[in-house]
Amino acid sequence: MKTRDKIILATAAIAVAGLFVYAASRHKKNKRMLNEIADEGYETAHDVLFPGKEKRDHKLRYGPVLPS
Repeated sequence: MKTRDKIILATAAIAVAGLFVYAASRHKKNKRMLNEIADEGYETAHDVLFPGKEKRDHKLRYGPVLPS
């Protein structure tokens, strides 16, 4: 095996390991957040779980709405 091929293989292995570590830590963070929410007795609604990510529906209307 050439030295160039060994370097490419080692770089790819390090990248895959890095992605694995990143995904595992992200999973652990999400699991910890869900456990904290469950321990506090909150509902698992989208606005509670993800407070920064709000879905805004501009067609939301309060009161009686006549069909168009």
